[in-house]
Amino acid sequence: MVSTASPSASSPGQVPAGGHVLVAPDKFKGSLSAPQVARRLADGLRRARPQVPIVELPIADGGDGTVEAVIAAGWRRVEVKVAGPTGQPVTAALAMNGDTAVVEMAAASGLRLLPGGRPAPLSATSLGTGQLIAHALRLGARRIVLGLGGSACTDGGAGMVQALGGRLLDATGRDLPPGGAALRALHALDLRGLPDLSRVQVIIASDVDNPLLGRNGAAAVYGPQKGAGREEVRVLEAGLRRWADLAEAVSRKSARDRPGAGAAGGLGFAALVFLGAQIQPGISFMLDLLGFADKAKGARLVITGEGSLDAQSLRGKAPIGVARAAARAGVPVIAVAGRRGLTGEQLRRARIQAAYALSDIEPDMERCMRQAGPLLEQLTVAIADEWLPPSSLGPVA
Repeated sequence: MVSTASPSASSPGQVPAGGHVLVAPDKFKGSLSAPQVARRLADGLRRARPQVPIVELPIADGGDGTVEAVIAAGWRRVEVKVAGPTGQPVTAALAMNGDTAVVEMAAASGLRLLPGGRPAPLSATSLGTGQLIAHALRLGARRIVLGLGGSACTDGGAGMVQALGGRLLDATGRDLPPGGAALRALHALDLRGLPDLSRVQVIIASDVDNPLLGRNGAAAVYGPQKGAGREEVRVLEAGLRRWADLAEAVSRKSARDRPGAGAAGGLGFAALVFLGAQIQPGISFMLDLLGFADKAKGARLVITGEGSLDAQSLRGKAPIGVARAAARAGVPVIAVAGRRGLTGEQLRRARIQAAYALSDIEPDMERCMRQAGPLLEQLTVAIADEWLPPSSLGPVA
């Protein structure tokens, strides 16, 4: 096992004496959820250092896995039957805590829900996400947090609007079929069925800053990730432009160029226009929601991580947000990852003292993903030796 330590960071042995270890990782995509990662790390540390208190706080940045993270923090799971991205029914979960709901787009309209994994770039819909929002409203939610990420659709949030009671009509007065391609035939909007959200706060937890349209927009940037070829991207772009023209005209709001309007296939745009949503930086908002600052008080060490710690991580991903928040609390941070692509200098700038990768002890990436749990527990032996030496812990109770 190899760790990459920052030249000017706290070295092993300089961890503050006493206190707990806060385990706050994101998911290892394709291998383990954030709660599973946290549990594996905690189990390993408890065996290696049974006298050290461990606090588990799985985290998310607003994308896939956000609902599971808040449920692990004690929020109530609510399961709902909704339409999946191709219209087939799926069971999706949202989370409730008092009058606050967390709704995750990937849970209802995500790529992982495509039947047989077959992309449907032109017809995939955000209808199920709207159904989750509608259910949260029926449960009395007065604040709804939308986690956007991992979506299968590029319909500009049109399906979400339909699920909430809006009607999208063609020139003959018929309702449009689902999907982004159908938006090219949009002729009129009937919004009389939308609920009154004047007393509901809607927050988009996302770090995506793309506009709705253009070469940096939802279709051009994210369409290919959802199976769209060059011609399909042009079709989707035309549909989104027609959608933006009518939506802005009816609502008298301009949102197509706002950062984040292109998030989740353009659902960000519909949330801004029709739900009065505010966009908040994903990881910092989620850390506040989960009470990270309080849980970091008195900690001797924070352990964070994600599947791939690389240049993408530096663009506001969860481990970097955790490291910055921990630095404000004066607590050293180390990271674990499936693989590491950051230099020591990059880690130092990100406020991460050291990084440990599963690929350091298992170079076969397929096996690394398949055996991520046991390998994480194996990493904790080195973490305990380097960051929690017995000499710093005092007598065993």
